[in-house]
Amino acid sequence: MRISEAITSEDRHYVKRYMIITLVIAAFDRDSRFIQQQLKTPGPYVDIIKLATENAWADMRDVKKHFWLKGMKVYEEKRTPLGIMAKFKCRGYESSLELRWEYISAEASVLMRKYLGLDVSQYVNKSVSEEIQDKY
Repeated sequence: MRISEAITSEDRHYVKRYMIITLVIAAFDRDSRFIQQQLKTPGPYVDIIKLATENAWADMRDVKKHFWLKGMKVYEEKRTPLGIMAKFKCRGYESSLELRWEYISAEASVLMRKYLGLDVSQYVNKSVSEEIQDKY
């Protein structure tokens, strides 16, 4: 069996989700701390970010469940000038995946809006099946 057959596009999709959700959670934590320090009435804003962070963690639990079911693990992430490179194992095979900063920024922005409860329908690609869209 070739590695390309052993590691499916769905598996790679979950690695991408893992990478981006991790960054989104870190951004929410950073922004929450900043708001607490800078605003006179940070409470309502921090509460919204806290709820968004909980939504992100719910998605992360889904990702980790997929990892557990498929025997997957991201064991290294490295930031480069072009993006983030992740090395991962899947069903005994090792592979890597690199996401460019432009892609990361765009995906993280949409996810942050989703977790904050904003309408992200304008970002949905109508040519992609609903089954694939529901995965994200």
